[in-house]
Formats: sequence, C-alpha cells, structure tokens
Amino acid sequence: MSGKSKFSAELALRTEFGSLIGDTRIRLLEEIGRQGSISKAAKKIPLSYKSAWDAVDEMNNLAEHALVDRTIGGAQGGGTQLTAYGQQLIALFRAVEGESQMAADRLSSLAGDRLPVDPATIRQLLRRMAVRTSARNQFACTVLEIRMGEVNARVLLALDDEQRLEAVVTCDSVARLGLLRGQEVLALVKAPAVLVLPGWAMRTSAGNHLHGAVSRIHEGPVSSELVINLAQTPVRHVCAVVTTDALRELKLAVATQVTVAFQSSSVMLAVVN
Repeated sequence: MSGKSKFSAELALRTEFGSLIGDTRIRLLEEIGRQGSISKAAKKIPLSYKSAWDAVDEMNNLAEHALVDRTIGGAQGGGTQLTAYGQQLIALFRAVEGESQMAADRLSSLAGDRLPVDPATIRQLLRRMAVRTSARNQFACTVLEIRMGEVNARVLLALDDEQRLEAVVTCDSVARLGLLRGQEVLALVKAPAVLVLPGWAMRTSAGNHLHGAVSRIHEGPVSSELVINLAQTPVRHVCAVVTTDALRELKLAVATQVTVAFQSSSVMLAVVN
C-alpha cells in the first residue's frame, strides 16, 4: 500500500426525499450499453434481474425520452440497447463525477468541451427521480385542466401528446400542492389498483384506460406481477398485480395486447419542486 492517503470522491445526488441517483444505476446503464442485455448487465453489477428491470422501468417512465430501448422477440428473446438520451445522461453524470474527483484532488481549475446535452432537461429528470413512494407506477405529466367542485376536483393530465390521465383529488389538495394549469406533476398509481383486460377495445367505468402489450410476468403462487409496455412512444410501462388464477383464466402471456384501467380516485399527485 502507498504511504500517502488519497481522497476518493463518489457522486451521489440526494434530496430531502432520499437517494436520487448514484453510481449503481449509472453502471447499470453503462453495462446495458456494453452487453446489449439487461440480464447480462444485471449480473455484472450485480443486481437481480427483477431489480434491474424495475430500475430501468422507473427511469424510462420519468424521462422525457426513453433511456433504454428493448426489442421483444427473436431467437435470443430480443435485444436491449441504450438510446442517445441514455448515453447523454451517462456522459453528464460521469463528467460531474470526474469534476468532483478533481476537486477532491485539489486541482484549482477545470477545462473541457461542453457536453452535447441540455443540462436543464437532465436536471428536470433528476428532480423527478428524487420522489420515492411505494407506488410502482410513476408518470411525469402536465396539468391540462382543473375542474373544481365543492369537495373534490378533477385534474386532467397529459401523459404525452396523445394519452390523457384523470385524477380526482380534494380541493384542499389542489390548494396545498399549488396545482396550476401547465404545471408538471407526478401521477402515482399503486400496482394493485390497476385492472388488466385482454384486448384493446375494452371499456369500463374507470376513468383511465391505457393500451399496450404485456412485456414481463413474474408469476407467484397467489398473485402475479405484470409489466405492460404502453403503445405510444417513448415507451412507458405500467405495473399491475393480479391473482395468479386470473392470469391463467384470462390467458395473459408476454406479447398479449391488453387494456389497463384504473379509477381516477386511485391516482395520487406529487409536485416536483
């Protein structure tokens, strides 16, 4: 060992909500870029296959553009690759990490070319990742309209250019969160509140209906977890928990086209500060 100690700087972004994003997720993205496979990347970290996919789903849901793109099918079960946006996020994180290490080494100045990425967009993504809740489904949305009632308010949200969500919250919550038209919010939906129906033509009394295809199934003895890729791009995901009996009765399998539905009252809203 060297007789001289050296400080090592490790970048970890945190807020009052807890851990934001750190080296593990960045390394996961880097390994996905190298391996072209989430399962192989997870082994390199190491992470469980499910934990790796959960992390990717969350990052994809919160990002303006997908960080990871997956192709389902083929003899090898499809492929996985980083998008240009994912590559830019890695580049920015590693650049800041490098600057932190240089500061720890007491270098007086830094020089380098500017990264080809909009820092404001990345900062927005990192703020979204600051929110940690027990809800498996987290969607970045924009408030389109607020209809106030005597007790409750209906909040219409834009998930993207085509898809809409509706939330019913108390008028007090609207005031407490300071909700305004055009504001960015996170829409949170717990997995057990999501109803899964085979086919795209299904309609129910629920206020929210989205369409997609089953991408993963984690089957258990009593309940099973399904991840559904929504039809629109960038790819977003919905996680649902159903009974295993229902899974089999409805003949739900990977690539099955489904409708996911959930009540407007099941949508919780969180403000990104």
